[in-house]
Parts: sequence; C-alpha cells; structure tokens
Amino acid sequence: MARFRRISVVQTMKSTGIVPVFYHKDIEICKSVLKACYDGGVRVFEFTNRGDFAHEVFAELNKWSADETPEMMLGVGSIIDAGTTSLYLQLGANFIVSPVLNPEMAKVCNRRKVAWSPGCGSVTEISYAEELGAEVVKIFPGSQVGGPSFVKGVRGPLPWCSIMPTGGVTPTEDNLKAWFEAGVHCVGMGSQLISKQMIQQKDFQQLTTICKSAIAIAQKYMIA
Repeated sequence: MARFRRISVVQTMKSTGIVPVFYHKDIEICKSVLKACYDGGVRVFEFTNRGDFAHEVFAELNKWSADETPEMMLGVGSIIDAGTTSLYLQLGANFIVSPVLNPEMAKVCNRRKVAWSPGCGSVTEISYAEELGAEVVKIFPGSQVGGPSFVKGVRGPLPWCSIMPTGGVTPTEDNLKAWFEAGVHCVGMGSQLISKQMIQQKDFQQLTTICKSAIAIAQKYMIA
C-alpha cells in the first residue's frame, strides 16, 4: 500500500520540481543513489521498471527507504500495462509513470487512489489522460515531442495542465529555465542527472550537489 496520498505526491513534485529517474540491478547502488538524492533535497523519485527481477529490487528498496529516507515518495516508471501496475502497487509504489497512455492502468491506480502519469505526445492525448484522472501528465520523449515550446503551446488552450517532461532535460540553468518558464509542473531526469561515470566512480556526493543545484534552479524559475 502506498505510504503517501496522491495529492501529496503531486504537490511535492511541484514544490521540488525535480524527479530523478533511475534503475540499477544492484540494490546497494540503488540505496546509495536514493540517499544521495534525498540529501540533495529530492522528495519524489522514479525507480525504472527495467531489467529482470526489477520488482524485487524495488520491493527491497522501498522497505529500506521507509526507514532511511522516510520523506521520499518512491514510485515506479516505464510501466505499460495494468498487470505490472498492480504488481508494483502491491509492493507499495506511491505513483506510477508510463511512457504510454493505457486506460486500463488508470483504472487500477484510481481504485487505489495512487497517482498515475501517462506518457502523452499531443493535446488530444493530454486531454484524454486528464479525463481518465491523471493529475500530472508526462510528455515523452520531451525534446522530440517539441520541447519547452510544446509545453507553452499546450498551456495556451489548456492552462490547467500539469506537465512533466522526461527526455531532453538536463540539470543546467539554461535548460531548466526554458522548461519551467514554459510552465512545466516538474521535470524528470535520468542519465543527464545520474551519469554512468558517477555510478562507476561511486561519486554520490557529486550527485547530492547536483540535485541541490537543480532544485534551486527549478524553484527560481517555476511558475506559481
């Protein structure tokens, strides 16, 4: 069962602005990354469903997080079907993110009052996702869909939209400034935030520093 209500997840996405996206098969690396992000001010973290037995890694990580990073809202991304959604909800996922728009996933999440962010690439898909109960919609891949100009364009006719781009987001001031001034709710960042080199060198202090900086930049430019 999720430890955090979906409205709390949505509000925390907005207040912090940054959602790290990460997967590794080594649970100890996952713990180190999660703790480094937590120390950097991150409070919403997307574990990617990627690789064999990923759900077993998540189950252990989520139990550990409840004790060691108690304010962290840990969810799962790269989910594309209702069955896998149910599996992760049973393991305590606090939100579900998908690269696609699958109405059956919405039903599963809504029954449990868990936040669901589907991947959308058009105004029609975004509007349909909101009809299905999505509070925050994901645009993916963010830069290929149209980048910050796409977000700004969507929010013209649909100013109530809460949009989270993933793909094409970097923890630099110029990049984050463009996204947040366009009106995003928050941004998701994977390898641009948590690099392979950083993991290989186990330079988790650097990750903490980058997270602090990225959150500060996001909060500087985010629209109320």
